[in-house]
Amino acid sequence: MNKMSGLKFKVQPGGRLQGTIRVPGDKSISHRSIMFGSLAEGTTEVSGFLQGDDSLATLNAFRQMGVEIEGPIDGKVTIHGVGMDGLTRPDAPLYLGNSGTSMRLLSGLLAGQKFDVTLAGDESLSGRPMGRVINPLGEMGAEIRSNSDGTAPLQISGGAELKGIDYEMPMASAQVKSSLLLAGLYADGDTCVTEPAPTRDHTERMLTGFGVEVKRDSNKVCLSGGGSLKATKVDVPADISSAAFFLVGASIADGSDLTLQHVGMNPTRIGVINILREMGANIEVLNERISGGEPVADLRVQSAPLHGIEIPVDQVPLAIDEFPVLFVAAACADGETTLTGAEELRVKESDRIQVMADGLTTLGVDARPTPDGVVIQGGNIGGGTVYSHHDHRISMSFAMAGLRATAPIEIEGCDNVNTSFPGFASLASGAGLHIEEEL
Repeated sequence: MNKMSGLKFKVQPGGRLQGTIRVPGDKSISHRSIMFGSLAEGTTEVSGFLQGDDSLATLNAFRQMGVEIEGPIDGKVTIHGVGMDGLTRPDAPLYLGNSGTSMRLLSGLLAGQKFDVTLAGDESLSGRPMGRVINPLGEMGAEIRSNSDGTAPLQISGGAELKGIDYEMPMASAQVKSSLLLAGLYADGDTCVTEPAPTRDHTERMLTGFGVEVKRDSNKVCLSGGGSLKATKVDVPADISSAAFFLVGASIADGSDLTLQHVGMNPTRIGVINILREMGANIEVLNERISGGEPVADLRVQSAPLHGIEIPVDQVPLAIDEFPVLFVAAACADGETTLTGAEELRVKESDRIQVMADGLTTLGVDARPTPDGVVIQGGNIGGGTVYSHHDHRISMSFAMAGLRATAPIEIEGCDNVNTSFPGFASLASGAGLHIEEEL
């Protein structure tokens, strides 16, 4: 990962967002396209691939395990699949940078291989909890060693005989579910995962696209081991998590009228649209279609007066990555917004509840963190210097706050924005945000 920890965003107050843009490809789907394309028989062609640090970490990991991958060039990647048992032992640990998705999903996928492998990450990733995947994988027979506190690096021993399990997840997590399903591809018998609440189903949808039978019965997902994947074409939708910054920005900045193209509209991901609409946002869904098993649409957003709400608990898992920018929407809304049931936000790339509350407070907003959420009183946003704690979503959220600020906002530690949104500042600037990057 580039160590440009000096990268700052400087945002001048005001502006409005207009025009038509396409934000980068969905990170979750980009990761999985590389993983499944590598394990498939035949050649998989991917378009719309997110050329950010996280997805590239997954791509490089499979190259290290002997998979021939061409690209990415302009979001196009060609993967020459090696089949379920064609991966080879890498000659060094697989370095996954800041990508929790890569580490958790690869833990499952690599638990059933014949070779030993070590998964390592940067300082941030090495502090994030991996026990929630290591423990259930251990129940399947995987041999994975971590630090005593359940953090990376993870040492995975090859040759383990995996057995399918019927696992009830203690907390909703798409990464844990996906990790177990990927291990299940290599396990004897059926692997079933029951979720306490719906989470992203990109793994199930894409496995189906690659020819694997996935059975779903309400909140339970099952698949059988011993199958194979067949190569296919994947057109990655634009990431709704990246679109979210512009959905909020255009909602809060007077005179905005912005269209976002080819946005992924997976029902497990549209919490941000549902929540914004409940706050009074004017978002039109146009040109709905299916692309590679995933629903996509164009979104037209026009500015609208927002009001505070109690965020519905059933929407929280469907918007978990979008809360930093939703906090900015709440700060611009009339009245009080309350979030509960979001304790998972405290163990993301940063403690997103605390970091956002601290930054909003710096900008003069009344934001009170709670153990599992926040209470925000809408009002005026002032200027000042905020710290992103090197969390890409925090950086971009405070950039959008500039549209309604009364003074300049300077955001420190924006080096990780390229993990999920390469070219954010130039795209936002072209749409009307007064933003500059500074080293």
